[in-house]
Amino acid sequence: MGQSEFKVYAYRWVVLAVFMLVVAANQMLWITFAPITSSASEFFGVSDLSIGLLSMSFMIVYIIVSIPASWLIDTYGIRIAVGLGAALTGIFGLMRGLVAHDYTLVLIAQIGIAVGQPLINNAVTTVAARWFPVKDRATASGLGSLAMYLGIVTALWLTPYLTLRAEIDGTLMIYGVAGVAAAILFFALMKERPPTPPCPPEMEERSLVFDGLKDSLRIRNFVLLLLIFFVGLGVFNAVTTWIEEIISPRGFTSIQAGNTGGLMIVGGIIGALVLPMISDQVRKRTPFLLLGLIGATLGLVGITFSGSYWLLLVSSFVFGFFLLSAGPLGFQYGAEITHPTPEGTSNGMLLLMGQISGIAFILSMDAFKSPETGSMMLPLIVLIGMMTLAALLTTWLKEPGVFLADN
Repeated sequence: MGQSEFKVYAYRWVVLAVFMLVVAANQMLWITFAPITSSASEFFGVSDLSIGLLSMSFMIVYIIVSIPASWLIDTYGIRIAVGLGAALTGIFGLMRGLVAHDYTLVLIAQIGIAVGQPLINNAVTTVAARWFPVKDRATASGLGSLAMYLGIVTALWLTPYLTLRAEIDGTLMIYGVAGVAAAILFFALMKERPPTPPCPPEMEERSLVFDGLKDSLRIRNFVLLLLIFFVGLGVFNAVTTWIEEIISPRGFTSIQAGNTGGLMIVGGIIGALVLPMISDQVRKRTPFLLLGLIGATLGLVGITFSGSYWLLLVSSFVFGFFLLSAGPLGFQYGAEITHPTPEGTSNGMLLLMGQISGIAFILSMDAFKSPETGSMMLPLIVLIGMMTLAALLTTWLKEPGVFLADN
């Protein structure tokens, strides 16, 4: 029975759009301080590492909350679980703006927003599976991941300019109001499921959450994918957190750091639109995952060694285009090879790996930077080596052939 016999509903685009809005708002609040590390350090009277902790808190909280969040998504659905994440984003985002002069209270608010992150981000493939036919799910997952990148690029580009005009406290209030608006729209427009499923009945079947978790860890391809995400997502989290500290020893400004990080995400936005769509059309996943890792490694080499601004921007774009396009492809590939494990579970496990490695990489980059110049070249070279190994692991992945071929 072909997918053409199953009805799909136009409202799926409304559901996806409002979900993307909440994802973007949460990510914007996560990465707020990355392009203004030095200014924020002076504003709060704390160290650069304390400012890094504002971003790193999301990764620490993710490790604790990810599996319970996936259980909530798979058990209670999108509207309740993601709705809770949206509410936390709005409430604590606004609180962050109201207490903007107190570092400790800002950190507490940041942790509150961080609790909402896995409730939102772990649902990317769940939204795709509930509302979209199989042949379009990588595209839908790509758009869901695209929202993460849109939120990040908004903060990386906008924050340095806003802080010049509205100061840090005004910037945090603006972002808090945006979080509240996103949460309100989510509750107004989100629906749990379409009237009829967009796939055959056997494709709707899901295992129990913890049974699915155990089963997925027995699958060789999924274990390899976890290792690949451990490296790739960890590198992304570390580079975006320390973007100003990475390039400032070479004489680049905070505005240039914001532009560099922003162009990285623009590349990711384009990649997340293009590569998953091509993957859906040709019914292949692994060649595009390999392409993503190779391209991202080359981009990271450029970020590490570029002395000129234009070459830094080009390298940042290449890094973002390939690495961030591999993310949604990996999420969908993981959902396909672990079926009938619930999508929230496989998605959450992959993101969890990136949070664990992100913390390790962020702390290591700070610990091993040059004490004289602050240069992070040595830890970046290590990350290049790890990305190369991740690309090699990708060559061992097998296609989820039947899943793609028959649907």
